[in-house]
Amino acid sequence: MNNSNDINSLQVEDSRLPKSKLYLKIIGIPFYPHVNSQDKLTSADIETILHQNHIFDNVTLASKPRIIKVSPKSDMAIVWIDIWDIQSGHNAKMLINRCFNVGNYIATIRGANMNPGVP
Repeated sequence: MNNSNDINSLQVEDSRLPKSKLYLKIIGIPFYPHVNSQDKLTSADIETILHQNHIFDNVTLASKPRIIKVSPKSDMAIVWIDIWDIQSGHNAKMLINRCFNVGNYIATIRGANMNPGVP
């Protein structure tokens, strides 16, 4: 018989309103974030950026962020993020058209329809 002390409290979620997946895209982030480096932006980099910005405090990602280069000659990226939100979309509405800093760049959050998969 399991003891209630064996339950990891971080894994147990409180009861909440029904949620749905909403889609956002972030523009204005460099595809090569490190100066003089050819290291591409990764989903782990994006997750770190999101955790460091207070506007994402109440946001839960539904999947890993996806990153594509804007165009072959561009050094900028488009990042698609899927978030869990209550069905009214309250958190998404609070994020859309907001800007935040990523190093020396200003990134902007836009609403999106379904996002593309990995190209």
